[in-house]
Amino acid sequence: MLLAVEDRGPDRLRLRLKQLSWSAVTVVVTAWLCTFGPIPAILSLAVAKHILVAIIVMGVGLDTAADS
Repeated sequence: MLLAVEDRGPDRLRLRLKQLSWSAVTVVVTAWLCTFGPIPAILSLAVAKHILVAIIVMGVGLDTAADS
């Protein structure tokens, strides 16, 4: 299988850096909220899971329209 390589250079790097930054912020805030007790921990982990999945989906490109 041959994959097409796109030359998006700086835009792709900027997207990856945003993904890394938002993932780190999500993990740090979740860890901080886990120190408040079991209820905030459960809620923060549930929200963090959804945020991290959204970041992954954005990086994979499933949020963009398919070129027909």
